[in-house]
Amino acid sequence: MITVFGSINMDLIATPERLPKPGETVLGTSFTTAAGGKGANQALAARRAGAMVRMAGAVGDDQMGSQALALLADAAVDLNAVRSAAEATGTAHILVAADGENVIVVVPGANGTVTDEDARRTVAAMSRGDYLMLQFEIPDAAIEAALASAKAKGVISIMNIAPFKAEAERIGAMADILVANETEFDLFVGKGELSAEAREATMRALHSESGQTIIVTLGADGVVAIHKNEVHRAAGLAIEPVDTVGAGDTFCGYLAASLDAGLTFGKALRRAAVAGSLACLKPGAQPSIPFARAVDARI
Repeated sequence: MITVFGSINMDLIATPERLPKPGETVLGTSFTTAAGGKGANQALAARRAGAMVRMAGAVGDDQMGSQALALLADAAVDLNAVRSAAEATGTAHILVAADGENVIVVVPGANGTVTDEDARRTVAAMSRGDYLMLQFEIPDAAIEAALASAKAKGVISIMNIAPFKAEAERIGAMADILVANETEFDLFVGKGELSAEAREATMRALHSESGQTIIVTLGADGVVAIHKNEVHRAAGLAIEPVDTVGAGDTFCGYLAASLDAGLTFGKALRRAAVAGSLACLKPGAQPSIPFARAVDARI
């Protein structure tokens, strides 16, 4: 069983030919809305990967709240731990250029009302050996309380340190499994931009100190990880990306679902990498998340 404790948003997506420079206005070619939020994205990815999934978080008592939960409800994600808040549903304002690159501004809204009490209640409903996924789009106090409760109960925690913030080093260290892209990991260790060799050496050093599983996604170059003193690498697929917005969340959801299903770490990593690649082939975060049959056919 997987529980995702995190954000639930509506994504507001504009598509210019290129991303604007600071102070510049560019014309867009289209505008769409889609359900999103890193927590909800990861929950839907885990569900489409085949896992039983529970979502915990908050939405506003507004039309966007219903829209933000629609795909999760259709996928039979358990939404009993999603509460209604006085704040508006969270939103993400996304620009996606023709080459697939993107910039995102997140307005937390109801996500900012999630509390440490919500965290403790969420973990209390879990069982030892379950997986808990978290990200940095809800308050830090709630994340810390969830991680502490998970460790005390024997729940396996997966912390995706995105969007990156200064507190990531302290909070990320509390998780059993840390997931970051290469930029986030370099910021996490505070050593500037690292070469591939230096990054892997740093991962080894951190793992030897803490025993924490560390996973770094590398975009087109796949993923590198260290788990139980062994370095693992997995390739994604050679693709022409349409929209990379949901790739990282898809990776995280498929990773958790694959581990929960009993796959070896190496096989789970490869399955997640392939799923992340396929998520780049369609626009939008949740609409782009592939189903298990499509992913497994490409492994």
